[in-house]
Amino acid sequence: MPIQTIGILSPGDMGQAIAAVLNQHGLKTIAALNDRSERTRQLAAAANIQDVGSLTQLVIESDVVLSVLVPAAATQAAKQVAEAISNVGKPILYVDCNAIAPQKVINIGQLIESVGGTFVDASIIGPPPRVPNRTRIYTSGKQANQLLQLRDYGLDVRVIGEEIGQASGLKMSYAALTKGLTAIGTELLIAAHRLGLDKELWDEVSSSQKELASILTRSIPSMTPKAHRWIGEMEEIAETFKELGLTERIFDGAADVYRLVKDTSLGKETPEESNRDRPWMKSLQSSPMKQFPTPNLEYFFPNHPALLPSSPCLLPPASILNSFHWQTDNECCPLSNSWTFSRDCATV
Repeated sequence: MPIQTIGILSPGDMGQAIAAVLNQHGLKTIAALNDRSERTRQLAAAANIQDVGSLTQLVIESDVVLSVLVPAAATQAAKQVAEAISNVGKPILYVDCNAIAPQKVINIGQLIESVGGTFVDASIIGPPPRVPNRTRIYTSGKQANQLLQLRDYGLDVRVIGEEIGQASGLKMSYAALTKGLTAIGTELLIAAHRLGLDKELWDEVSSSQKELASILTRSIPSMTPKAHRWIGEMEEIAETFKELGLTERIFDGAADVYRLVKDTSLGKETPEESNRDRPWMKSLQSSPMKQFPTPNLEYFFPNHPALLPSSPCLLPPASILNSFHWQTDNECCPLSNSWTFSRDCATV
């Protein structure tokens, strides 16, 4: 089946970037934007995604529908598409690209096929594909070879097997390592900060674990606007591991770390608002009750500038942790019951 039109559910950060690549290489992409947010509409317009209004119209016009959503939305979206397929009577190819457990993907595949659709399991590894050769889309299922056509339109699509669940299983295993490591790094740095051991820890990590230090300096700042999505992904990984007879507790804990980040000011930014090049610091104001004890954070990520004096704010450079602390005026920092933060001093 020649693919000419791709339906995108939904044009968020990843879905919009995928659509932009396909459009640039000559494929038509469409989305159902009825009742969608202004941000989603803007992302769709920027990628030249055509708005067809309803999900039913999306099914009518699409050859393939790519589901690229937060994990919690995957099943409900599939149910809505299945209803539209049943009503329209068109056997489209539905590709679930969401970071969900293999058993959930199997259930979604059965749902789509029960109404006459065809189904492919897919997993996206890498960032939104704005830069060539950095993002892979792994696929599995008996119809997976059909998606190899998208290689001619700018996407790196790879078939790894004929079983539904294989592609998602790969994503769960890979993200357990990458996003699990980011969660562990975030929490251990918070622990060191509470213990007053920022300098000592980073001296040791920078000396004995240089590659790990490099990974953390890249992964933690870019994580913050995506933390809300990663909660569900960690829960899906936990469910996957539990089904395999392994402990799920590690990834339940990782989900808790991302819940903490989600509720910070940086966690509330969108990817478009987030500045990945910003120094990893927050402006701190000394508590009116107790002077903030400024640690020697010039040792913490030594490639950043030295401590910048400013009144009334103290600006310790390059602390990952300070990206996560600010709450509201007169609230205590969760890492110290003697520190407060001021909106007047917030530089993010």
